Amino acid sequence: MGKQTKKLEDIYLTHAKSLYYYLLQLSGSPEVAEDLLQDTFVKATISLDFYKNEEVKSWLFKVARHAYFDYWRKRKRWEWVPFVELVHIKEQVFHPYETPESYVIEKESSEHIQKIYGLMPENYRTILFLRDEEEFTYKQLAETLELSDNQVKVTLHRARKRFNELVPLYFSENIKMGESDDDGEVDR
Repeated sequence: MGKQTKKLEDIYLTHAKSLYYYLLQLSGSPEVAEDLLQDTFVKATISLDFYKNEEVKSWLFKVARHAYFDYWRKRKRWEWVPFVELVHIKEQVFHPYETPESYVIEKESSEHIQKIYGLMPENYRTILFLRDEEEFTYKQLAETLELSDNQVKVTLHRARKRFNELVPLYFSENIKMGESDDDGEVDR
């Protein structure tokens, strides 16, 4: 096995899972996310010798983001893309000390968060995902999103602010639609 092949295999094993979840978050489709992941690594293979001296993780997420934009432009549809199963999707196995009740509460909370994220623009979803789920540094965010450090801080601030504005609106709409009654219990 050549040195280049081994390097690419190590990169794949290290980053494929988090790239897949990121692409799933963007596309809303497991099949599309798999295709985009494959496209990302094809492009990475082609340009592995030429990539700038960025951190590999930031570079791969940038390649993945551009692969998604290419896919989106090819579809020529500017429709709302649902934000599916992102928050806590990686943690679907019960923790040994977790009760079934706490798991259900956590899962229900994450579904609400997913729906709120789905109401946000792509750039806000992306920056929140990369910062909160993938724990990117500001420098990594700047490299991946091709923004200045200040733009990263402003966009992240605006994304969090927008999320906080949407939370009460989302829950007030759910109450109006009869999803919960006065004591906060969900109607079934």
